[in-house]
Amino acid sequence: QVQLVESGGGLVQPGGSLRLSCAASGFTLDYYAIGWFRQAPGKEREGVSCISSSDGSTAYADSVKGRFTISRDNAKNTVYLQMNSLKPEDTAVYYCAASDMCSWLPNLYDYWGQGTQVTVSS
Repeated sequence: QVQLVESGGGLVQPGGSLRLSCAASGFTLDYYAIGWFRQAPGKEREGVSCISSSDGSTAYADSVKGRFTISRDNAKNTVYLQMNSLKPEDTAVYYCAASDMCSWLPNLYDYWGQGTQVTVSS
């Protein structure tokens, strides 16, 4: 059974850090680009970051550039999103998803996790 499972979300104060994990089962992450998306209440799902399968190149939304870092550990079949200098506007449910190539379009992704809540508040 193909499955993506996110973990690592939680409540953090502004300026704090969290590391999200996206673990795959039933398939090998090596062959897929992995994107992180987020969705805040009342807003559309937006792309946050992506890492390609071919050369490990990365992309970031302007809103998180310089604060978030995406990485992958193929041996653990896991992709991470390190989030530093968190802001209240980063509050959202964060999802990871797998696709043939990186894209900011959610409908191009084949597999999705269930999401993990990130809340940035004092």
